Amino acid sequence: MSYIAKRLAPGEQVAVEGRFHWLQYVYAWLALIVLGIVVIGVIIWIREMVRLATTEFTVTNRRVMLKQGFFTVKVDELTLGSIEGSHIDQSVIGRLFGYGRLTIRGRGETQIRLPTMARPSRLRAATEGALMAEEARPAEVIPVAPPNKQALPTGKARRVGKTRGAVG
Repeated sequence: MSYIAKRLAPGEQVAVEGRFHWLQYVYAWLALIVLGIVVIGVIIWIREMVRLATTEFTVTNRRVMLKQGFFTVKVDELTLGSIEGSHIDQSVIGRLFGYGRLTIRGRGETQIRLPTMARPSRLRAATEGALMAEEARPAEVIPVAPPNKQALPTGKARRVGKTRGAVG
Protein backbone atom coordinates (compact mmCIF):
# COMPACT_ATOMS: atom_id res chain seq x y z
CA MET A 1 0.00 0.00 0.00
CA SER A 2 1.40 3.40 -0.98
CA TYR A 3 2.14 6.29 1.35
CA ILE A 4 -0.71 8.35 -0.09
CA ALA A 5 -3.24 5.50 0.00
CA LYS A 6 -2.60 5.10 3.73
CA ARG A 7 -3.40 8.76 4.36
CA LEU A 8 -6.69 9.20 2.52
CA ALA A 9 -9.58 10.74 4.43
CA PRO A 10 -12.74 8.69 5.03
CA GLY A 11 -14.75 8.59 1.81
CA GLU A 12 -11.82 9.81 -0.29
CA GLN A 13 -11.02 7.69 -3.35
CA VAL A 14 -8.07 7.72 -5.72
CA ALA A 15 -9.15 8.89 -9.18
CA VAL A 16 -5.79 8.29 -10.89
CA GLU A 17 -2.20 7.67 -9.85
CA GLY A 18 0.54 9.23 -11.92
CA ARG A 19 3.57 7.26 -13.00
CA PHE A 20 6.98 7.98 -14.43
CA HIS A 21 7.70 7.55 -18.12
CA TRP A 22 9.99 4.66 -19.08
CA LEU A 23 12.62 7.15 -20.34
CA GLN A 24 13.17 8.24 -16.74
CA TYR A 25 14.43 4.74 -16.00
CA VAL A 26 16.54 4.69 -19.17
CA TYR A 27 18.44 7.74 -17.89
CA ALA A 28 19.32 5.93 -14.67
CA TRP A 29 20.38 2.76 -16.49
CA LEU A 30 22.45 4.67 -19.08
CA ALA A 31 24.27 6.46 -16.29
CA LEU A 32 25.04 3.09 -14.72
CA ILE A 33 26.22 1.50 -17.98
CA VAL A 34 28.14 4.45 -19.44
CA LEU A 35 29.56 5.85 -16.21
CA GLY A 36 29.42 2.59 -14.27
CA ILE A 37 33.13 2.11 -14.63
CA VAL A 38 33.51 5.26 -12.61
CA VAL A 39 31.84 5.42 -9.20
CA ILE A 40 29.85 8.47 -10.37
CA GLY A 41 27.62 6.30 -12.59
CA VAL A 42 26.70 4.05 -9.68
CA ILE A 43 25.90 7.07 -7.51
CA ILE A 44 23.69 8.62 -10.23
CA TRP A 45 21.91 5.30 -10.75
CA ILE A 46 21.20 4.83 -7.03
CA ARG A 47 20.01 8.44 -6.64
CA GLU A 48 17.63 8.20 -9.62
CA MET A 49 16.22 4.81 -8.67
CA VAL A 50 15.52 6.00 -5.10
CA ARG A 51 13.88 9.20 -6.43
CA LEU A 52 11.70 7.22 -8.84
CA ALA A 53 10.72 4.70 -6.17
CA THR A 54 9.88 7.22 -3.45
CA THR A 55 7.90 9.79 -5.46
CA GLU A 56 4.12 9.42 -5.71
CA PHE A 57 1.57 11.73 -7.31
CA THR A 58 -2.16 11.11 -7.14
CA VAL A 59 -5.50 12.73 -7.90
CA THR A 60 -8.30 11.79 -5.52
CA ASN A 61 -11.94 12.87 -5.47
CA ARG A 62 -10.95 15.67 -3.02
CA ARG A 63 -7.35 16.74 -3.71
CA VAL A 64 -4.15 16.46 -5.73
CA MET A 65 -1.17 15.08 -3.80
CA LEU A 66 2.59 14.88 -4.47
CA LYS A 67 4.80 12.91 -2.08
CA GLN A 68 8.58 12.99 -2.39
CA GLY A 69 11.33 11.52 -0.27
CA PHE A 70 12.15 8.55 1.91
CA PHE A 71 14.01 9.69 5.03
CA THR A 72 12.53 13.18 4.94
CA VAL A 73 9.09 13.16 3.38
CA LYS A 74 7.65 16.22 1.65
CA VAL A 75 3.95 16.11 0.82
CA ASP A 76 2.30 18.86 -1.24
CA GLU A 77 -1.43 18.86 -1.71
CA LEU A 78 -4.09 21.08 -3.20
CA THR A 79 -7.79 20.65 -2.56
CA LEU A 80 -9.85 20.50 -5.73
CA GLY A 81 -11.78 23.63 -4.76
CA SER A 82 -8.62 25.71 -4.61
CA ILE A 83 -7.34 24.77 -8.08
CA GLU A 84 -7.36 27.69 -10.50
CA GLY A 85 -5.55 26.18 -13.49
CA SER A 86 -2.86 23.89 -14.81
CA HIS A 87 -0.04 23.99 -17.31
CA ILE A 88 1.71 21.19 -19.23
CA ASP A 89 5.33 21.55 -20.39
CA GLN A 90 6.21 19.16 -23.23
CA SER A 91 9.10 19.34 -25.65
CA VAL A 92 8.88 17.92 -29.16
CA ILE A 93 10.58 14.72 -27.96
CA GLY A 94 8.21 14.66 -24.99
CA ARG A 95 5.21 14.84 -27.30
CA LEU A 96 6.60 12.05 -29.48
CA PHE A 97 7.26 9.74 -26.54
CA GLY A 98 4.32 10.88 -24.40
CA TYR A 99 5.94 12.52 -21.36
CA GLY A 100 6.03 15.99 -19.82
CA ARG A 101 5.64 18.08 -16.68
CA LEU A 102 2.39 19.22 -15.16
CA THR A 103 2.07 22.29 -12.95
CA ILE A 104 -1.19 22.80 -11.06
CA ARG A 105 -1.85 26.32 -9.79
CA GLY A 106 -3.97 27.02 -6.74
CA ARG A 107 -5.21 30.19 -5.11
CA GLY A 108 -2.60 32.83 -4.45
CA GLU A 109 0.93 31.67 -5.08
CA THR A 110 0.24 28.01 -4.32
CA GLN A 111 1.29 25.52 -6.96
CA ILE A 112 2.36 21.91 -7.30
CA ARG A 113 4.99 21.22 -9.93
CA LEU A 114 4.79 17.51 -10.61
CA PRO A 115 7.89 15.70 -11.88
CA THR A 116 8.30 14.57 -15.48
CA MET A 117 5.67 11.88 -15.98
CA ALA A 118 4.07 9.65 -18.56
CA ARG A 119 0.95 11.16 -20.19
CA PRO A 120 0.59 14.38 -18.18
CA SER A 121 -2.61 15.19 -20.07
CA ARG A 122 -4.24 12.11 -18.52
CA LEU A 123 -3.48 13.37 -15.00
CA ARG A 124 -4.72 16.84 -15.94
CA ALA A 125 -7.95 15.39 -17.37
CA ALA A 126 -8.43 13.33 -14.19
CA THR A 127 -7.98 16.49 -12.11
CA GLU A 128 -10.54 18.37 -14.18
CA GLY A 129 -12.92 15.39 -14.06
CA ALA A 130 -12.66 15.15 -10.28
CA LEU A 131 -13.18 18.91 -10.01
CA MET A 132 -16.31 18.73 -12.21
CA ALA A 133 -17.65 15.79 -10.17
CA GLU A 134 -17.00 17.75 -6.95
CA GLU A 135 -18.87 20.79 -8.29
CA ALA A 136 -21.80 18.66 -9.55
CA ARG A 137 -22.25 16.84 -6.24
CA PRO A 138 -25.30 18.15 -4.35
CA ALA A 139 -24.58 20.02 -1.16
CA GLU A 140 -25.35 18.27 2.09
CA VAL A 141 -28.12 19.98 4.03
CA ILE A 142 -27.84 19.65 7.78
CA PRO A 143 -31.16 20.33 9.52
CA VAL A 144 -30.94 22.99 12.19
CA ALA A 145 -33.45 23.22 15.00
CA PRO A 146 -35.40 26.50 15.06
CA PRO A 147 -34.19 28.96 17.68
CA ASN A 148 -35.84 28.67 21.06
CA LYS A 149 -37.85 31.84 21.77
CA GLN A 150 -37.83 31.06 25.48
CA ALA A 151 -34.04 31.51 25.59
CA LEU A 152 -34.28 35.26 26.34
CA PRO A 153 -35.70 36.34 29.69
CA THR A 154 -39.12 37.94 29.44
CA GLY A 155 -37.93 41.24 30.90
CA LYS A 156 -35.15 41.60 28.35
CA ALA A 157 -37.57 40.86 25.51
CA ARG A 158 -39.84 43.63 26.77
CA ARG A 159 -36.98 46.12 26.98
CA VAL A 160 -35.99 45.40 23.40
CA GLY A 161 -39.58 45.91 22.33
CA LYS A 162 -39.81 49.24 24.18
CA THR A 163 -36.59 50.45 22.56
CA ARG A 164 -37.92 49.69 19.12
CA GLY A 165 -41.17 51.44 19.87
CA ALA A 166 -39.40 54.61 21.07
CA VAL A 167 -37.19 54.85 17.99
CA GLY A 168 -39.84 54.08 15.38
